[in-house]
Amino acid sequence: MSKGYKITRTVILSVIVLLALLALTLFTASGALKKAEYLDPWKRDYAKQFEDPRLQLVAHGLLAANSHNLQPWKIRLDQQNPLLFYLYTDSERLATESDPLARQTLVSQGTFLEYLRIAGEQLGYPAEIALFPDGEYDEQHLRESMERKPVAKITLSKANPRRDPLYEFMFLPDTNRMAYRADEVTPAQIRKLSATDTEQDLILSFLNGHKDIEKFGAYGMEGTEIETGLRRMNDESARIFRSNEYQKNKYRFGFSFEGQGTTGWKKHLLQGLITLIPSLNNEEAAAKLAVQTARTAASHTPAYALVLSKDNSRTSQVKAGMLYSRLILAAHEEGLVMQPLSQVLEEYPEMREAFGRIHREYASPGETIQFLIRLGRPTQETPLSMRREAVDLIRE
Repeated sequence: MSKGYKITRTVILSVIVLLALLALTLFTASGALKKAEYLDPWKRDYAKQFEDPRLQLVAHGLLAANSHNLQPWKIRLDQQNPLLFYLYTDSERLATESDPLARQTLVSQGTFLEYLRIAGEQLGYPAEIALFPDGEYDEQHLRESMERKPVAKITLSKANPRRDPLYEFMFLPDTNRMAYRADEVTPAQIRKLSATDTEQDLILSFLNGHKDIEKFGAYGMEGTEIETGLRRMNDESARIFRSNEYQKNKYRFGFSFEGQGTTGWKKHLLQGLITLIPSLNNEEAAAKLAVQTARTAASHTPAYALVLSKDNSRTSQVKAGMLYSRLILAAHEEGLVMQPLSQVLEEYPEMREAFGRIHREYASPGETIQFLIRLGRPTQETPLSMRREAVDLIRE
C-alpha cells in the first residue's frame, strides 16, 4: 500500500468524521430527538383525557385554522352550569401590524366555533352558539372590550352522538401553501363546496376562469411583495417564528419551517443552521422565500374562492370564519386543499390601494371580502402546525 493511498484514505475518513460531527451538531441544535409535544392536540384521542365535555370540545376547536397561528382564544367555564361556557378574544394575541383592525382575529374566532360545533354533534353534546351575547365590541376601546365582552356564549345539551362526515377531516392540516395540481376543480365539487354556505349574510363564490386566476395570482404576489417590503411586518413575523423543536415546544404557536412544507432531515438541518447562525434567517432571506413561494402558488392554482360579507360587522367576521371551517373540511372530503391569501385583504396604509382595487373588481359597494382562497389538489402534503394545550385557553 502506497504512502499516497494512506494519506488519501486518512483525508476521506477525516472528512466523513467532520461531516458526521457537523450533522450531529445541527441535529442537536434543531432538537431532532425532542418529542414534538406541540403536535399532541392533533392526536385523535387527545380530547378523551378530559371529563368535562366543554374541554373536549375546546380541544377540537383549537385545531381550527387561525390567523398567524396565534390561536387568539380564551375560554371561561361557567362555574354553576357544567354545560355552559364562553369564548373570548385573547387581546394579548393580536397581530397589531398586519391586522390592525383585528378583522382576521375575529374571523379566527369563527373557525374555532365551527370546529367546536361539529365536534359537539359528533360527541353527543350539540352546541347552541349565541354570538356577542353582551353586544359587539366598543371599537374605541377594543382591547378592553375584548376582555370584557365574550365573542360567543356556548350552551351544550346532551343528545345521542350524530355522525358528521366533516368530523373526520378536522385532524388534517388546514393550509397548504405548496403548488397545486393542474386538475380542474369540477362542477360537482364546486356544488358540494357551495352547499357549505348556509348564511344569508355571506356570499361564497368560486372562480376558475383564466382571467380571474391570473388576476388573483397577481394580487397574491402584490400583497406579498408589499408586506415583505415593510420592516415592521417582517419584525412582527420574526417575533413569532420558532426556529427549533425547543422553541416550538415552549411556545406552541406562531410560524416554523413546516409552514413552507419543509420536513424530515431537511427541516432539522435548516433549524440547526438557523439556531447556530441566526443571521441566516435575515429579513432579506425571509422576504425572498415568501415572494418565491407566492410566485409558485400563483402559477399552480386551478381555482379560487371568495367569501364576502354584506357588511364588515364583528358578527359577520365571525360567521365568515365559521363558513371557512366548513369549507376547508368539505374540501378535504373532496381531496382538495386550500390556502387563504390574506395579505391583499389587510387593512394598513401601504395595502390600501391594492385592497381598494380588489374590492372594486370583486365586491359590491358595502361588501367586504373576508377571504380570498386558493383551491386545488395538492402536489405534496403539508405538515401539521403547532397547537397549545386545551387547558391553556382557560381563563379564571
